[in-house]
This record gives sequence, structure tokens and C-alpha cells, in this order.
Amino acid sequence: MRRQDRLLDISAAEHLLETGEYGFLAMCSPEGYGYGIPISYVYVPERRCLYFHCAPQGHKLEAAAANDRVSFCVVGDTRVYPYTTAYESVHLFGRLSAVGDDTERWDALYRLRAKYNPELKDAPDGYMRKSFPRTTVLRLDIEHLSGKCKRIPAGSR
Repeated sequence: MRRQDRLLDISAAEHLLETGEYGFLAMCSPEGYGYGIPISYVYVPERRCLYFHCAPQGHKLEAAAANDRVSFCVVGDTRVYPYTTAYESVHLFGRLSAVGDDTERWDALYRLRAKYNPELKDAPDGYMRKSFPRTTVLRLDIEHLSGKCKRIPAGSR
């Protein structure tokens, strides 16, 4: 990174990745065009990966099959000031693949439910069981992760 003073330390970057609401997945389409989508996700630090869920067919899966190298970005708090913006973000690069193992797929789906619907953490999983056969789980194995931020000192606003 050119501006080392803007480097977000790894623990803060991972915290942002854990707490972010959604991210932007950037891929290369089979036609060679950039393809980016906002998408919900869950970060699993002990596996150094992210999980997403989607339908069993679609452009995202076609793009991943053509080129599994992707990037992913999460933007945290931002605040616009005259002539500048305070922000924090995390950006990562890695490989995207469909999860074939049903145990790992279930685990990822439970983690996604716990993140986005914590009130359902201990709820019966009837809905998930019904939709499981038509749900694809994608895993992004992180190869490189970095964070960036710009802090505006309180007195200079």
C-alpha cells in the first residue's frame, strides 16, 4: 500500500470483516468483463475463509467456473467532511469454489443464519432443510487480506 499511514492493522481488518453487513464480490465473467455483486457473507477466521450462499445456477457460478480468482471488499464506517472522507475498509483476494461436502455446507448455512438472524440461532431448521437441496454454498479461501482507513482527528473537523 502506498500510504502506510492509512494501513488498518490486521486485527482491525479482521474485525471489520467479521462485523461487516455485506461485501462486494468482484469476479471476471466468462466473456471477459468484470462482474461485481454486493453479497451477504460470513467470515470464519479459524478457516481463513468466507462463505456465501446462492442458487445452484447463475452467472456467479459460471464466472467462478471460468476463473476462480476473485476479490472481495467490505466498507465499514464512512463519514464525509468538506474536501475529504473518513473511512475504513478491508480488501481481500482469494479463490472461490463451491462446497461439495454437506457437513461443511450445513455449517456455513448455520453460521450465515446466526450472523444475519441471531434470534433464530436455536430455532428449528425446517426451512433450511427444505431449501438445502437447492442451495449452493461458496467458499472463498483467503490468500491475501489488507485493510485501509482514514481517521479524521476530532479537532480538525
